[in-house]
Amino acid sequence: MHPAPARRFLHRWLYRLAWGVPLALLLAASLSGTLMSQVEQPKYKVLESHGDIEIREYAPMIVAEVTVRGERMKALNQGFRLIADYIFGNNLSSRKVPMTAPVTQEAGEKIAMTAPVTQDGSGDTWKVRFVMPEAYTLDTLPKPRNEEVHLMAAPAKRFAVIRFSGFNTDGNISSHRGQLLQFIADRGLSSVGQPTTAFYNPPWTLPFLRRNEIMVELR
Repeated sequence: MHPAPARRFLHRWLYRLAWGVPLALLLAASLSGTLMSQVEQPKYKVLESHGDIEIREYAPMIVAEVTVRGERMKALNQGFRLIADYIFGNNLSSRKVPMTAPVTQEAGEKIAMTAPVTQDGSGDTWKVRFVMPEAYTLDTLPKPRNEEVHLMAAPAKRFAVIRFSGFNTDGNISSHRGQLLQFIADRGLSSVGQPTTAFYNPPWTLPFLRRNEIMVELR
């Protein structure tokens, strides 16, 4: 091949490669984030729907919970690692537990011995939870080796929930939490406890494909 045509061919090939590789990686990230989010999720019934906001009734469930101190994102990551360690086999039975979605996080209360005290408002104590697969009971779930991981049964509850996409930044969460709380106030509903933030996707999922939710329990 003549040097000039050969250079043009090489340039065209490099140009296509430069565009093709990022697009392939973008597609792979999109598909993997979506596919890996198709895991078991807690069952609920939608009682009312108002755009991105729903009133849901959740069935009873079992959760694995840890309480973590620190900045919100660091606490979420630490809590995720602690419970992931449990479900990936670091338990008394050395059995893996199937992954579910979402992972939830809420501001917690400080614990004094066996009695809770009121929330201190510092925002540095968080409860991170995984919902356990429906097939398990408290008796059949493997017992955690780590005493920080607690298994507990949660009764049926009713929540107001707002769904949104994007990264789980403080600003994004705060904006949608404000919308949800305003919705609750406008309708004269009575809430219970702290808002819970739920995350459904792996961290590499593209922002517009992410499913995030803020949930407020209703009395």
